[in-house]
Amino acid sequence: MRRIFDVRPVPAAETHRTTMFEIFFDLVFVFALTRVITFMAQPPTALTLAQGLLLLLLLIYSWNPYLWLGNLVRADVGAVRAATLTAMGAIFVAALVLPDAWRQGPELFDAPLTLALAYLVTRAVQLGVLLWVSTTDPPLRSTLRFFAVPATVAWLPLIVGALLGGAAQTALWTVAFLVDIGGARLASAYRPWPLHSLDHFSERFGLVLIIALGESLIAAGAGSTSMAPIGSSLVAALLGLVATVCLWWLYFDRLAPTARQSVMLVPRERRSAVAGDAYGLVHAPLIIGAIYIALGIEQVLGQLNEENDRPTRSGWVVATALYGGAALYLLARLLFRRLTVRAAHPAQVVAALVPLALLPIGQALPALASLALLTVFLVGVTWYERRVDRRDPHIGAAPPAGR
Repeated sequence: MRRIFDVRPVPAAETHRTTMFEIFFDLVFVFALTRVITFMAQPPTALTLAQGLLLLLLLIYSWNPYLWLGNLVRADVGAVRAATLTAMGAIFVAALVLPDAWRQGPELFDAPLTLALAYLVTRAVQLGVLLWVSTTDPPLRSTLRFFAVPATVAWLPLIVGALLGGAAQTALWTVAFLVDIGGARLASAYRPWPLHSLDHFSERFGLVLIIALGESLIAAGAGSTSMAPIGSSLVAALLGLVATVCLWWLYFDRLAPTARQSVMLVPRERRSAVAGDAYGLVHAPLIIGAIYIALGIEQVLGQLNEENDRPTRSGWVVATALYGGAALYLLARLLFRRLTVRAAHPAQVVAALVPLALLPIGQALPALASLALLTVFLVGVTWYERRVDRRDPHIGAAPPAGR
């Protein structure tokens, strides 16, 4: 028991890497993200897509400080581990009630209020641990002062919105997010968070993205409940797999290792700010894009299971999830490339915007054809990006494993 409650936190070394405990924490976090798919799918509308986006943003930007915390001190040791386990429990509770995030009930702690309180617990634990860690670090304490004010101010609209429900809840939770993230950006601009280990930082974001891709694919596969008709459902599931492989390839094959190497070459005094923008901000739309594509695949499988003799159009909502999610992922990837490798070609911008042009076509096609069109496009983009990477001197081959 003495080891669990060590008096002082253990600083993270420059060679620190992601621990098994942090991966376990991130699995619970990604479980909460996939529960947003359940919320948006019952049934999917333009409103639920927008509300789901708000939930995803709140979740992701409440997780970010835990990554910075794990980069400052060992998250798997002592009181920091106990605090992180408390936050893990709050995230798990939030995940359980997420599908009813806008459904008020007669009980005192209904789903919206429980979700808001769980969010508050995760933020309060962050602030408490960071305050403790900063007791011997005046620059960190200065950054924390700027960070803590908007983070706590955002709690009020979050609680009031949960109590009011409906459109007021949507508006007030949006205000809470903007106050929270806006204050965090101002704080990091005034004095960036210290970055001890770039390997840990980039690895942690990459692991969450790949877990999100995997969990999103599982969620998409769960959309096929009866597998009838078997032929079309299997084709849709395989198309979903190919699309997810393309998303993996576009980020992890060459770009991710090259980006890490490029950020490592940035002068130490600027490295934290560059990494914060490239990873802390840009990876949110990467994850959200993957989640929306998974929602679209799940809905396509659901439509195929409900079809009788005549295929039905995919519709605007499903097409927006598929093609809008793909556009968001590709644009975020391009911005990540620009911030790290400092290279982005006009043709890549055009390719990232093509899904938005295909959206009106996709919504008019039968569900399976709409998914097939997106998958063919992603295969083409992956092939094109591989050619660009091979000719671009900024992009190199991935280093051997273990380096």
